[in-house]
Amino acid sequence: MTGWAPFRHHAFTLLFAGRFVAFLGNAVAPVAVAFAVLDLTGSAGDVGLVLAARSLALGVFVLVGGVWADRLPRNAVLVAANLVSAATQAVAATVVLTGNASVPALIGLEAVNGAAAAFVLPAASGIIPQTLPPTLLQRGNTLLRIGTNAAAVGGASLGGFAVAALGPGWGLAIDAAAFAFAAGIFTLMRVGRAVPEGGEEGAGFAADLRTGWREFAARTWLWVVVAAFCVINAAFAAAFATLGPVVADTSVGRAGWGLVVGAQAAGFLLGGLAALRLRADRPLLTAMAAMLATAPVLFVLGLAPALAPLVALSALAGAAMEVFGVLWDTSVQRNVPQEVLSRVYAYDALGSFVAIPVGQALAGPVSVVFGLGPTVAFCGVLIVGAVAAALAVPGVRRLRL
Repeated sequence: MTGWAPFRHHAFTLLFAGRFVAFLGNAVAPVAVAFAVLDLTGSAGDVGLVLAARSLALGVFVLVGGVWADRLPRNAVLVAANLVSAATQAVAATVVLTGNASVPALIGLEAVNGAAAAFVLPAASGIIPQTLPPTLLQRGNTLLRIGTNAAAVGGASLGGFAVAALGPGWGLAIDAAAFAFAAGIFTLMRVGRAVPEGGEEGAGFAADLRTGWREFAARTWLWVVVAAFCVINAAFAAAFATLGPVVADTSVGRAGWGLVVGAQAAGFLLGGLAALRLRADRPLLTAMAAMLATAPVLFVLGLAPALAPLVALSALAGAAMEVFGVLWDTSVQRNVPQEVLSRVYAYDALGSFVAIPVGQALAGPVSVVFGLGPTVAFCGVLIVGAVAAALAVPGVRRLRL
């Protein structure tokens, strides 16, 4: 029963439950939003703009979210951010279901949703060591990821079928309800501030940011991997999230695309289960090498889209991402002080995601010029190049836990 020992800690159990519910609903959103826009305009460029609005807002506000997640009780940050997310998705569902949706309206709503997510990300990452003793941290991280990815399996598949059977508006309504329920769960958590009220020794907001930057920049292995993921995340988001539904509409269909996205989530779950037994002496070497497995699904999607290989390769990509995620979180949490952890995670998020809105916004226009398939396949080439560049740095290959 030692594998379940983290659940003996009440705060961890609530964190697990809240994240599970939020991920269950949120996995529906990308599918619902993409097809809501396609139903409105049929334009891949518009899909990219709406998705990019959320990513851009996340990047703009994530450093602010990191500072406040270190200053305030992190569960309080999670409650407020999830309530805002619930409101945005409820309004989006209403305008879609009533036929009053427009691309500018969806852009604005997704931007607010992304701003809320900018507070969730550093708070949810930084709070984990506050819910468990150090001896259970690695096990707890793995269980959290398995739980959220199990939720994503059901959520993504539900999203595909809900959109196909009922329409995108109901997918957004499911997402809104999940955010509201998650906020209620987080209200039951009791954790303190990681640093004194007002920042470290009364430091101002800018000083808190500088402290977080020093901790981030001082670790070569950290910023090199983040720089690589600036390319990896942008390429995968452009090809899979933005152009994938466009390819699906003329090949595997909307329900089929739901299966492909669901297979990726299933891969997350399988990767988490594998990570329970994984013992990597050099965690980042293993983690970055695993990311090479995310490129094949883009090659097939771009060059020869067919349901069976896309489902299999999407699952492989998800498993690879999860192995990376477990090893990355363990490396960061064991090498970064708790009192600056949310700020370091915020810089991680900013660097990793800053190029995503650029990739999403450019995906449509570039695909018009060079062709849909070649654009998707080239994104796979970019991922392979970014992984190779990161592995060329000795600090990444040699880091040990």
